[in-house]
Amino acid sequence: MDFGFSEEQEMLRQSARAMLERECPPAFVRRMMEDERGYSPELWRRMAELGWLGLVLPADFGGAGLDYVDLAILAEEMGRVLLPSPFIWTLMFADAIAGAGSAAHKHRLLPAIASGELVATTAYLESACGWGEAAIAMSARRRAAGFVLEGEKLFVNDAQNAGYLLVAARTGGRGGGISLFAIEADRGGVEVKPLTAMDQTRKLATVALRSVKVSAADLVGELNGGWPVLARAIDRAKVTLAAEMIGGAQKVLETAVAYSKVREQFGRPIGSFQAVQHKCANMMVDIEAARSAIYYAAWAVSNDAPDARGAAAVAKAAASDAYTRIAADGIQVHGGIGFTWEHDMHLYFKRAKSAEFTFGDASFNREIVADEIGL
Repeated sequence: MDFGFSEEQEMLRQSARAMLERECPPAFVRRMMEDERGYSPELWRRMAELGWLGLVLPADFGGAGLDYVDLAILAEEMGRVLLPSPFIWTLMFADAIAGAGSAAHKHRLLPAIASGELVATTAYLESACGWGEAAIAMSARRRAAGFVLEGEKLFVNDAQNAGYLLVAARTGGRGGGISLFAIEADRGGVEVKPLTAMDQTRKLATVALRSVKVSAADLVGELNGGWPVLARAIDRAKVTLAAEMIGGAQKVLETAVAYSKVREQFGRPIGSFQAVQHKCANMMVDIEAARSAIYYAAWAVSNDAPDARGAAAVAKAAASDAYTRIAADGIQVHGGIGFTWEHDMHLYFKRAKSAEFTFGDASFNREIVADEIGL
């Protein structure tokens, strides 16, 4: 039984790490934090040239046709450097289009994503602040041959950078079915307002839809059948985010270990003290446990395994617990310097906290696991 990665996957990891460490040093991350866009279009195009944006997209539409295990490897490396990028949200949009979009959608949007021409995102969270189907209340009223969207979406990642939005709305009236619509971000009635977030490496916005007209051509999937499509895309994006999180956690551990070897107290490196040793060892245990769950989940969602939903929830719960705990412990190992603006450790802590609640925190995902095992 072989639990290792293939030679090609190790080459992907090595090339991604070399490129990201060169192109995305901490100084670059801090510049992007101050940038209104929050990402570099030049680096985005470079990622497209390397095939990253089309990694899991079908080969017929400009992608490489690889799976989510390969994507998890790449996401880990992105997490190590805190890459500021609309990568996960654009691929989440692309996954829904590839799985349920019309032929016109696929031919128009997927090659544009793979080539780096199009940034996209998904808008479905609302004021109910729930991650499930029941929290979606936005109405899609019938009008002539189409619908009119009315309402507001919250905490939409990179909405200010997106050319397209995947919007979830109720087309069956109150309590009725969910439908998905792929619409241009500059369509009449769409208003995007940036939000100030704790994690400045992620850009969030509210998206208000004021009498936005949509037609059957904008529909992704079946009418009133959008939730299964969106849920599948969420599970896959959840696994990608979990992999990114564990990459960040790994970097925190490496930084803490390196610091504990050179920082001295009482005439000896702090890494020689059992309290510090055990804290770092616990970080490693957390990382390895979460990483195992993440790569199984990546395999499960790639192969539409019966337990894919539960596996994705296990991976996200494990990553949320591990990253937040490790980021906090990393600051403790560094002592007072870990709290300063000049040190990068607080950036990992903030990324850990924002990622913890994206696609539901550990408690929410444990509820999914409980449901999957029949409780």
